[in-house]
Amino acid sequence: MGLRLDGIVAAFGLLFVGPAMAAAQSGAAVPDYVGSQACGACHAVAAAAWEGSHHAWAWKHPDASSVLGDFDEATIEHRGVTSRFLTRDGRYFVETDGPDGTLTEFEVRYTAGLAPLQQYLLETEPGRLQALDLAWDAIRQRWYHLYPDQDLPAGDGLHWTGPYKTWNARCAECHATGFDKNYDPRARRYSSTQSEIGVGCEACHGPGEAHVAWARAPAGFDPGRWSGLTAKGFTIGFDAGSAETEIQQCAGCHSRREPLTDGNPLPGTAFHDAYRLALLREGLYHADGSIQDEVYVYGSFLQSRMYERGVRCSDCHDPHTATLNAEANAVCTQCHSPAGDARFPTLRPALYDDPSHHFHAVGSDGAQCASCHMIERVYMGIDGRRDHSFRIPRPDLSDRTGAPNACTDCHADRDASWAAADIASRFPGSDRRSRHFAQSFATARFDPAVIADTLVRIAEQEDLAGVVRASALDLLASVQDERLAGRVAHLLSDGDALVRAAAIAAQRGASPIDRAQRIIPLLEDPFLAVRIAAARGLLDAPSARLPPRIAAAAQTAMAEWRATLRARADFPETHLVNGGTALVMRNPQAAEAAFREAVRLDPQLIQAWVMIVRILAATGDLQGAETALEEALAIEPGDRALLELREDLDAAEAR
Repeated sequence: MGLRLDGIVAAFGLLFVGPAMAAAQSGAAVPDYVGSQACGACHAVAAAAWEGSHHAWAWKHPDASSVLGDFDEATIEHRGVTSRFLTRDGRYFVETDGPDGTLTEFEVRYTAGLAPLQQYLLETEPGRLQALDLAWDAIRQRWYHLYPDQDLPAGDGLHWTGPYKTWNARCAECHATGFDKNYDPRARRYSSTQSEIGVGCEACHGPGEAHVAWARAPAGFDPGRWSGLTAKGFTIGFDAGSAETEIQQCAGCHSRREPLTDGNPLPGTAFHDAYRLALLREGLYHADGSIQDEVYVYGSFLQSRMYERGVRCSDCHDPHTATLNAEANAVCTQCHSPAGDARFPTLRPALYDDPSHHFHAVGSDGAQCASCHMIERVYMGIDGRRDHSFRIPRPDLSDRTGAPNACTDCHADRDASWAAADIASRFPGSDRRSRHFAQSFATARFDPAVIADTLVRIAEQEDLAGVVRASALDLLASVQDERLAGRVAHLLSDGDALVRAAAIAAQRGASPIDRAQRIIPLLEDPFLAVRIAAARGLLDAPSARLPPRIAAAAQTAMAEWRATLRARADFPETHLVNGGTALVMRNPQAAEAAFREAVRLDPQLIQAWVMIVRILAATGDLQGAETALEEALAIEPGDRALLELREDLDAAEAR
């Protein structure tokens, strides 16, 4: 057992891979929010379209018009707990297992969602809203449990009262307009506010005070009262020439990402100034980049040729109704047709909605473009979501990588080899069966060192999507090799922010001096996500006698990083980062306190328990280590890491 503190510090070296903070929160004057009703006074058609949309229904007060579930003494039993739904004096209540496991009655404070399900938000303590795991199936008109196969008793971090189901922390920013979380880490309380519940007009267009002033008196409009507005008084401009602005605004919520601010970033804030995008990691994505867990849309869309060619969200989706612009294949044949589309000159005009292309009967499920090019996976029990990477089916990759394929999604009685052979017979000369990064990623997920050179080549391949290249570097981060760090050093100046940030983590294998010299320029990167990644990368680098300008940049980036951690002080995973930081700074007491806060929030966080025991043992408190280990084993008695720690601690005590 490595009980020396420096060994523990080394083990946490790979924890530092950075997030960001919105530049729009810099203190410049911004307009106030005025509410969607004010917008509807002039924009009646758009407002009427929005009124019944999923955006408008994202968060509502409970009343007879908004509550879809059966609250007429309905009951549901799950793992020995019978929950009851009732109405009293026009208010809605749920009797279910509370934080301590006893049956408790909670009032429904809000509803969330419209279809295919609706959730209910309960207040477990003043200001803290929790999303109940018992949801209403709006299609089949029944109560059901979101995670029927999981045993999530009270006290578990994933119980509905746990930190991962806290609405203020995990959900509200994408279900509200002008949201501020306002978590007090000392009192461990929320005082959250928002300008409007639901995704209102200003959630996308920005606060409307200045625009209203412009609309009322365009000639006398004084933009000098505010900073960085468009000519019509908005903080964001959706002009026809900039697909990226629209995509990034949608991506803020429609992505698997780590938020870096206390609430909603100001609309118009660059994605990498507000979030850290989840890369194509195991458990989230399959090795070929197709969806596995709930990753929403953006990480998939970035992989697509459509994104590369300038397709934007509103080409397919109406932003006000939040529905598709056309039915079924008609969405795709807007462009994929014999007429083509002048906006996308590289698109080959051809007849796509035809058996000569899809080889299925007209009108059948197999004839639907989405069936082959947008595989569907079901989340939250009943909610089907489609992959937005718009990939060509590659059943030939399935046997080699374990990734799914659209063919056997439908033809469940056949295997991937059959599907691959069938496609090869139909397209004998296709160039779409060449080597794919999936093969390398599948191998690297077991042992990145054996395929490190190939991962470097993928990261350098500029015709691949940035999220793929960054993911290759992410896999390399655990291979702490000086030669490899040198090979990818040039990617620190890549044009894609995802690649630059991931290249920083890959420098862990460089010598301290080389690492510092390579990363220092990124302390002044245009995007906060990259600057904070640089601050993390330099945390344990030599910093004596830095030139004043570099020292100031390092201090600023460190302050930005600390601000993002403060904004997520209610996340157990934040305290893992805090603990790792304290270890690097040789402060075991602060590290132990951070890891203890992590397990207070999530008692099943084994990694934190292991670090607590190791720190106590390393600092000579074997009795404290013993006590902490027993506490952890009482929660997770069969965990292998804890049992191995038990053996190591016994051996250390015997010496």
